[in-house]
Amino acid sequence: MGKPDDDREVARAVTLARWLDDRYLDPVIGFLLPGVGDLAMSGAGLYVVWVALRKRLPAIVIARMLLNLGIDGLVGAIPIAGDLFDFVWKANNKNVALLQARHATRTSSAGDWLAVLGAAALVAVALALPVVALYWIWVNMWPR
Repeated sequence: MGKPDDDREVARAVTLARWLDDRYLDPVIGFLLPGVGDLAMSGAGLYVVWVALRKRLPAIVIARMLLNLGIDGLVGAIPIAGDLFDFVWKANNKNVALLQARHATRTSSAGDWLAVLGAAALVAVALALPVVALYWIWVNMWPR
């Protein structure tokens, strides 16, 4: 397994996730301090990712954890709707579950790859849409 210090780190990560997600610290602080609170809570959630890095989990698992935090931070920054989303999404609990499931075997799953590659595909489409729209406008504004 690991050193006793490693187990303490996992226990701290679990405790942090409980405070942020199960005791609703993340959505409440996000609501009370819009933008800044969401950024601070995402920063606190990076502790779980840091523990995963120290445990040398596969990069794809780390990417999935960062994706969970990114979704939490981006959607959570939307006033009121984002705070309601924080009550449901619980990125820190998701990341602790990944940490606990993967730290013994240090392997990734097909779900890890699908989540990260799916997000990458969505980002690629989102970046391509303005280019395609500009091309369509250009072609249709000046017909030959």
